[in-house]
Amino acid sequence: MVTIRLSRAGAKKRPFYHITVTDSRKPRDGRFIERVGFFNPIAQGNDVRLKVDHERVDYWVGTGASLSERVESLIKESKLSPEEIKKSLDKKEQLRLKKLAKKKESLAEEAAPEAALEASAEEASAEEAPAEEAAPEAAVEAPAEEAPAEEAAPESGSEDSQEKTDK
Repeated sequence: MVTIRLSRAGAKKRPFYHITVTDSRKPRDGRFIERVGFFNPIAQGNDVRLKVDHERVDYWVGTGASLSERVESLIKESKLSPEEIKKSLDKKEQLRLKKLAKKKESLAEEAAPEAALEASAEEASAEEAPAEEAAPEAAVEAPAEEAPAEEAAPESGSEDSQEKTDK
């Protein structure tokens, strides 16, 4: 099967790709049938970033060649005018700024409950002082309530010990 894909060239950490028509069984940078363009991802200034021979790509697609995902997106990009490319880049930048704003809001919302917890902890410590005066009265009533519960607990514990001996 014939595919149109990228073949890496260029130096270390300086990629440059040829858009090639290749037998899919061949290695990425191996033998190719035809070069139909190039892609320079690090182009700056007046350097040409992308060049594609659309007539040859259409011919090979017509003969049954398949496009890799990246080459397909590059071909779509090469068909756009510079103004359309600028619009799409501006739109992407606006989306990125919106995401950053949402992230800042969510971080602020997470920080707000923590601040509220700290404030409520301070209020609770202020309320504990009067509550401590009322606590000794409640403590006197609590032992009286615990006594019947303690009496009931040994009875249930003795039943468990009898069951263990029966087994």
